[in-house]
Amino acid sequence: MNRLHTEKHLVSRIGWLRAAVLGANDGIVSTASLIVGVAAAAQGTSEILVAGIAGLVAGSMSMAAGEYVSVSSQSDTEQADLARERMELETQPEFEKNELAQIYVGRGLSDELAQQVAAQLMARDALGAHARDELGLSEATTARPIQAALTSAATFAVGAAMPLAMVLLAPAASLVWAVSAASLLFLAFLGAIGAKAGGANVMRATWRVTFWGALAMGLTAGIGALVGQAV
Repeated sequence: MNRLHTEKHLVSRIGWLRAAVLGANDGIVSTASLIVGVAAAAQGTSEILVAGIAGLVAGSMSMAAGEYVSVSSQSDTEQADLARERMELETQPEFEKNELAQIYVGRGLSDELAQQVAAQLMARDALGAHARDELGLSEATTARPIQAALTSAATFAVGAAMPLAMVLLAPAASLVWAVSAASLLFLAFLGAIGAKAGGANVMRATWRVTFWGALAMGLTAGIGALVGQAV
């Protein structure tokens, strides 16, 4: 006896997951790099804390604005393509049906069956059929600017708060090493969580995030030390 079951595909998470991982990763790396750079320039704890908080606020707003603008551009492009398809369906429906049928022929259907499938799908939802099969647009992957902006801003703030907390907890003498080590652990954890949520390889994602985070913080610390000596 066959049982119906509901499948939950991971691709449905792609919109918010990308924004969340980007925001949290950027929050940890940029704030930790800022803290490490300022600390390497031999600044006091209060100056480091102020710089970190400023970085958290500015970064969250920047991430929200950047994500909204970029994803809105994607949404505008999608809407423009849909508007063009809508017009073509009104002015040349037969051509559009043949165009859709050829897509199905390319996927392995016979000419006759492809024409039948195209005709039935267009009778039900012509624009939806072309959006999905010609343009590659779907509900799961469609652009959502507000969702991306809010997710990025919130996760950036959470990510940035982690190295900031180390400024309050770690001794001033070992602040650079404490923030660096803790941030790398945070990045490794973020990589593992993101990979798990997206169904990707956990070890590869963890290594990738940790490596680039370490490189960014190392370069920033070196530049901060050089500037501190020069000043």
